[in-house]
Amino acid sequence: MTAPIFDFTGKNVFVFGGTSGINLGIANAFARAGARLGVASRSQDKVEAAVAQLGNEAGPALGFSLDVRDHEAVAAAVETFVAERGKIDVLVSGAAGNFPAAAAALSPNGFKSVVDIDLMGTFHVMRAAYSALAKPGAAIINITAPQAWIAMPMQIHVCAAKAGVDQITRTLAMEWGREGVRVNSVSPGPIEGTEGMERLAPTPEAKARSANSVPLERMGTVDDIADVCLFLASDAARYVSGAVIPVDGGWTAGGMMSTAMGG
Repeated sequence: MTAPIFDFTGKNVFVFGGTSGINLGIANAFARAGARLGVASRSQDKVEAAVAQLGNEAGPALGFSLDVRDHEAVAAAVETFVAERGKIDVLVSGAAGNFPAAAAALSPNGFKSVVDIDLMGTFHVMRAAYSALAKPGAAIINITAPQAWIAMPMQIHVCAAKAGVDQITRTLAMEWGREGVRVNSVSPGPIEGTEGMERLAPTPEAKARSANSVPLERMGTVDDIADVCLFLASDAARYVSGAVIPVDGGWTAGGMMSTAMGG
């Protein structure tokens, strides 16, 4: 855990997917920095646990159990959040789905499921929150992945979905920038202790290969991602919009030449 670098006292932050893993770490970082939190995910149990964890001097966190594939449910959560808090200063969209699957064996429904969660879910969050964003001054952060621009075997569904997420980021930076809303993406590399990493590197040997493949010679932490999100949402990044920022220790800098490095 790192000490807060930025002050978000009086700011309202809504993190979709914010009840576990990287997204919960991001929510925790904003809570430590004084923000009032809202989080949403499918699991009611995880929502309740996150709400209990995220309450701070700024007040209790608001939690919503929903599926980002359901635009009406997303819109209802935003409406309730705004009724309680008045506006959204920082919006983080991080709901995602992933599982390794060879393209020739992947069912159309499996492909659609990931696209619906990652890509359609991002659109639903952006569209539902638009009218509630603080204008000017709101910051949006989409959590993407290196599969958006580097093709990976067993990941055709994620590659397609995250490429779309990055284009949403760039397009909204253009459209909403005129209203003073900044939109950026953060792309985590191999992050230890996350569900995604457990699926992609399920054995100690695979985890060691992942760590060795990173030029900084370690896997990332949730705090590594959260700190960049704090920066992007702060006034220090007031002229940063439309950016897709890898936070991966240099892992993707050589177009995944790092795979060979890892043996």
